[in-house]
Amino acid sequence: MQPVLTLLTTLLLLPLVLPGQTQLVRGVSGSMDKDDICHCVVYLPNNNILLKQLEQLRSTAQELMGKYEQELSRVSEYARTIKDQDTQILEMNGTPKARSPPALASSYEFPTFNLLRLELEAAEELAAQLKAKGKIREAENIFYQLQSQVANASLTLNLLADSNQRSFHALRQEVDVLESRLSECEREKEQEEVSINPGPHLPPGSCAHGGLQKVSRPLVVQLNWRGFSYKAGAWGRDSAPNSSSSLYWVAPLRTDSRYFDYYRLYKSYDDLVLMKNYEERKTGYGDGSGNTVYKNFMYFNYYGTGEIAKVDLSTNRLVLQRPLPGATYNNRFSYAGVPWKDLDFASDEKGLWVLYATEESKGNLVVSLLNASTLEVENTWRTSQYKPALSGAFMACGVLYALRSLNTRQEEIFYAFDTTNGQESHLSILLDKMLETLHGINYCPLDHKLYVYNDGYLVNYDLSFLALKPNPPPAAAKRSSVVSALPKAVQPNKPFRP
Repeated sequence: MQPVLTLLTTLLLLPLVLPGQTQLVRGVSGSMDKDDICHCVVYLPNNNILLKQLEQLRSTAQELMGKYEQELSRVSEYARTIKDQDTQILEMNGTPKARSPPALASSYEFPTFNLLRLELEAAEELAAQLKAKGKIREAENIFYQLQSQVANASLTLNLLADSNQRSFHALRQEVDVLESRLSECEREKEQEEVSINPGPHLPPGSCAHGGLQKVSRPLVVQLNWRGFSYKAGAWGRDSAPNSSSSLYWVAPLRTDSRYFDYYRLYKSYDDLVLMKNYEERKTGYGDGSGNTVYKNFMYFNYYGTGEIAKVDLSTNRLVLQRPLPGATYNNRFSYAGVPWKDLDFASDEKGLWVLYATEESKGNLVVSLLNASTLEVENTWRTSQYKPALSGAFMACGVLYALRSLNTRQEEIFYAFDTTNGQESHLSILLDKMLETLHGINYCPLDHKLYVYNDGYLVNYDLSFLALKPNPPPAAAKRSSVVSALPKAVQPNKPFRP
C-alpha cells in the first residue's frame, strides 16, 4: 500500500500547475539511499501566498489519501468476509444435511451484499473526488483505472448476489416440492394401510376402542336436493344406538346460510341416493346448521333465541322448547367461516350433546350433556378452545373432537376432550374436503361415520379407531395374589433334635 500512496503523492505534487500562474515546481536531480528512499531538493520561489496554496493542496492530498486508504481497508475486510463465507458454503456443501436451504441462503442475503456495494460506491466517489480536487491531467489514467476496477467489482458483486439468491430460491422451491410430494406419498400410504387394516371391527354403538385414529377420504354422495345455491345446512343418520330405523335426513338452510325451514326424510340410503320415497317437511323456525337427529327427534336452535327446539319427526310437531342456560346466540360465538351456528347439537353412544359458548367462558367452547326427554342440562364441561377459532366439532363415545381449517382443501382434527375424565389432548388427524367450508358435522355410532354438509354437497367419512390395549391375563393376576397371600415359614426357637 505504501508504494501506491507514494506514487499518488508524487503525481499530485510534482506536476502541480495553478491556473494563471507560472510553474512553481521544477524537477531536480536526486539520489537514493540504501533503504531505496529518494532524496531531492526542491527550489520554490519566495512567495508566501503561493506557498500557503501549495501547503493547502498538500494537506488536501494527504486527507484524501487517508480516506482512500481507509476505504481500501474496508474493501479488504469485506473481501476477507466473502472469502470466509465461501469457505463456509464449501464446507456446508460437503455436509448437505447439516443445514437446510433457508439456512444456507441466509449467508447470502441482500443486506451483506448491499453493504459491500455501498463501500464500493463510496470508493468510486472518492476516486472521482481525487480527480476533481487534484486537477491532475497526468494522473487521469490511474484514476480511470481505479474507477473502472471499482465499477467492475460492483458489477461482479451484483451478479454474485443475484446468482446466489436465484440459486438458493430455486433450491428452496425444489425442496418444498419434494417435501410436499413426500407428505402426499406418506398420506396415501397411511390411507392404504387404513383401508387394508381398518382397525378393530366395532359393532353398532360400541366404544370398545382407544380413541380416534384415522379418517378416510371423503365419499361424495350427491348435491343437496335444493341445489348448489344452498351451501349451508346439515345431514346425517338417526344416531340413536341400537335403533331399528335407518332414517336419513337432509336439512339445507336458506341461501342466507341462517334460516332453517325445510328438511327431507329418507327411509334408506338407497332412497337418499335415488331421491325417491322421501317425505319433505316444513318447520319455519330453525336457526343455523347445528341440527342433529336422535331417537327420531330433531334438535336445533330456535330462531333468534338461545333456546333448544325439539321436533317429533313422525308428526313434524314442535314438542318442546327450552332455554339453554348462559348460551350466547345471534352469531355471538359461532365457528370460523360458519355463521349462525351458536348451538351445535351432537349425538353419540353416550347420548345427546350441545356444543356452545357463554359470556362466562369468554367464548371458549362449552360441552353439555342433555336429557333427551326434558332438554335439561345433566352435566357441563368447559374446554380451553376458543370457539370462533374452530371450524367445527363432533362427539364420539363421550369425547369431543375439534377441527380447524388448514387450507381450502384440508382440515385437521387437532384437539380432543374426554368427558369421562376431563382430560384434554392434542392430535393431528387430517381430513380432506372437496370444497372450502364444512357446515354441518354429525357422527353416527351405528356405522361409525361422519356425515358432513360441505358447501351444498352431502359427504361422509369412515372413522377408524385405535384398538384397546390388552389387560393382563386374569389367571396370572390371581396366581400372583395367591402367592403373596402365603404365610412365611416360621423358624423354631431351638434347633430340632431327633
